[in-house]
Amino acid sequence: MYILYNILVGLFELFLPIIAIFKPRLKLFVEGRKEVFDKLKAEIGQNDRVIWFHAASLGEFEQAVPVIEMIKAEMPDRKILVTFFSSSGYENKKKHPLADVITYLPMDSAKKVQKFLNIVSPELVFFVKYEIWPNYLKELRKRKIRTFLISSAFRENQVFFQNYGGWMRKSLQSFEHIFVQNKASEALLKKHNFDNVTISGDTRFDRVSRQIEYNNKLAFVEDFLQDKLCIVAGSTWPEDEDLLLNYINSAAEKVKFIIAPHEIKEEKILELQKKLKKTSVRYTEDHQDLSAFDILIIDTIGLLGKIYSYADVAYVGGAAGNSGLHNILEPATFGVPIVIGSNFSKFPEAIKLQQLAGLFSVETPREASSVFQKLINDEVFRRKTGMISGHFINSNTGATAAIRNYLFDN
Repeated sequence: MYILYNILVGLFELFLPIIAIFKPRLKLFVEGRKEVFDKLKAEIGQNDRVIWFHAASLGEFEQAVPVIEMIKAEMPDRKILVTFFSSSGYENKKKHPLADVITYLPMDSAKKVQKFLNIVSPELVFFVKYEIWPNYLKELRKRKIRTFLISSAFRENQVFFQNYGGWMRKSLQSFEHIFVQNKASEALLKKHNFDNVTISGDTRFDRVSRQIEYNNKLAFVEDFLQDKLCIVAGSTWPEDEDLLLNYINSAAEKVKFIIAPHEIKEEKILELQKKLKKTSVRYTEDHQDLSAFDILIIDTIGLLGKIYSYADVAYVGGAAGNSGLHNILEPATFGVPIVIGSNFSKFPEAIKLQQLAGLFSVETPREASSVFQKLINDEVFRRKTGMISGHFINSNTGATAAIRNYLFDN
């Protein structure tokens, strides 16, 4: 299977530029990797002591942030390298001030792995959540470079735990230590003879818990709301918007809506506005009196984390379709009741918060309207539900401390 994997990686590299011609989304994925080695050589010197973090995309980067901050505090003379697999992750974070060098991850072929590690020669390596790259891990182990998997979560149906998955389980053996999110992951690994496991939790809890300590004031949001109740719909896809439209278009005047679509393309925004029966305004439009509108559409990035602080109720997108549930922890940290779609079986934090009654899953527009009406009209219920969300965050912090204790106190 390992030989077949390498053949497939080679074929993928060979045909990807051709595929990218017909799929524009892959163009950045291909073009961005052409200059990786030149960038690494230019920005990493032979005497630099490098700590390498690898994240698949944006969500995994958010999990890495608290650990990067901890490493910078404990080892301030080290150079921080962050690599991304996806173009969405790299393009959004390529100038993030927390890292000294940010690049795409070269493909997982033996030659590129060796070339990458010859340049970087990392002192410590942290892979985030699901990032298991066999050739990288094989070479890191061969070079005896300390490598860790953080905020990971495992399920019985993953390839590592199948009869044919022995070669991937061998990749897991390259990690000095695996920090998992929950007991189920620990039990699954120990069942397969992995003893180098610690239940640390999810570092995203540490990340979002700090947001409440920052200055989250946004004057334009206050101008828009004018003390009315606010429902924030964050990271929505068209499937999510279809769930919400009936309620939005029929809601009482005491409620205003802030919608932050996941895709902020012009045609998508215009399509959404055509479906809205109430007055809407875009963040990038020049309007002096925002209070005159019922719906504010956020057509830019980087504001949603602060906007959630104004929510009385939050809808988090992604679970109405198959694109994947977005971050429910961002609104939860502000003690906000959360509503999502019905496709969230792979998101343990959502499952747990639903069990605690701090989150509601809806499948139809009627269900969505019913839940929103209950939350908006029953203030006691809304506040109680929000308190559950806030407590959920506070009771699950500490993952970064567990990683720190292993690294520096053992």
